[in-house]
Amino acid sequence: MVFLVNLARIVFAPLVKELIAVFQITEGTAGLIATLVWVGSALPRIPTGILLTYVARHRVVIGTGGVLTGASVFTASANSVPMLAAGALLMGLSSGVYFVAANPLVSELYPERVGRALGVHGTASQLAAVAAAPVVTLALLVDWRWAFRGIGVAAALVTVVLFLATRNTTLPQASVDDRDLLGALRQEWRIVLLGIVFLGSTGFVWQGLFNFYELYAGTKGLSGTAAKNTVTLVFAAGVPAFFFSGRLADRLPHVPYILAILTAFVGSVLALTRVEELVPVLAVTVVIGYVIHSLFPAMDTFLLDSLPDETRGSAYAVYSGGMMLVQATGSVVVGTLVDSGMSYDAVFTRLAFGLGAVVVLLVLLQVTGRLDRSAATAE
Repeated sequence: MVFLVNLARIVFAPLVKELIAVFQITEGTAGLIATLVWVGSALPRIPTGILLTYVARHRVVIGTGGVLTGASVFTASANSVPMLAAGALLMGLSSGVYFVAANPLVSELYPERVGRALGVHGTASQLAAVAAAPVVTLALLVDWRWAFRGIGVAAALVTVVLFLATRNTTLPQASVDDRDLLGALRQEWRIVLLGIVFLGSTGFVWQGLFNFYELYAGTKGLSGTAAKNTVTLVFAAGVPAFFFSGRLADRLPHVPYILAILTAFVGSVLALTRVEELVPVLAVTVVIGYVIHSLFPAMDTFLLDSLPDETRGSAYAVYSGGMMLVQATGSVVVGTLVDSGMSYDAVFTRLAFGLGAVVVLLVLLQVTGRLDRSAATAE
């Protein structure tokens, strides 16, 4: 299921060039459509947190399969830009509901090895990101709509299988006391805010980067085929990142490890703005892919391992919705700046320096002990 919900979000990135041609839209409009996927992923997260105070997590996870099936069918039938945009928003909705319900559920199924379990879950998600470009390539042999039709059929089948699996599984009771979202926010606001700053600011840059990665790589002297494959490569590098970073997050101090990842991401994006030609671009692409995808299991382990049972799901939902709203606008900002005449190198240099300033501030707070104190309030 996590493979499919993430594929639904990522599949728009390798389709950007095709959608520009088919619907005769600008890069700014294409960026807006890509942004709507992630806005859709952000909007239901806090409401889902409220829903989870009444409905069991596994039932909500199963429900996302139905949402994804319907959204895929709708998007496949899009014949106008507004309809395509609405489809993108709906595709994102399913992922937003899923992750808010499923990530805490996974952490509660494996309480003694949260990082490892989230790493495995994230690896399955990341395999979808790797598969997105090949799936689109196969679909384009017929029609781009087949990418969404395939997701819809698979989602319907997996929903049935997941429903049958939950009937034969002893599910955890850790969340039975998590019944007050606002109370959880009042109690855990420091760690929630810290998580939003960590992943929201970084995700803003990442969203803008990966949705335009193919077009950006094309400005570096790469052929059309090579540029398209950079999207697959950046996600492929994330597969081992999820696997190993989840395990490292179980062993290393959470906040210093996250800050190290953020620093490496800023450096790798700046390196990308400086390199040209095939081999250097591919080398930096691998580094970016590994570094950014190391952040996601590290963040989830930090939060879900730190938050107590009685606030875990609600606090995580608020964090998840907040950070996603911040990062969702990255694509439309990048597309708009490129439409205004700025080069991709100039756009990403400025974004990297902006994120670097945030990281420097966070490091200073860590050195003075303030970040550790914020994290400690939840432990």
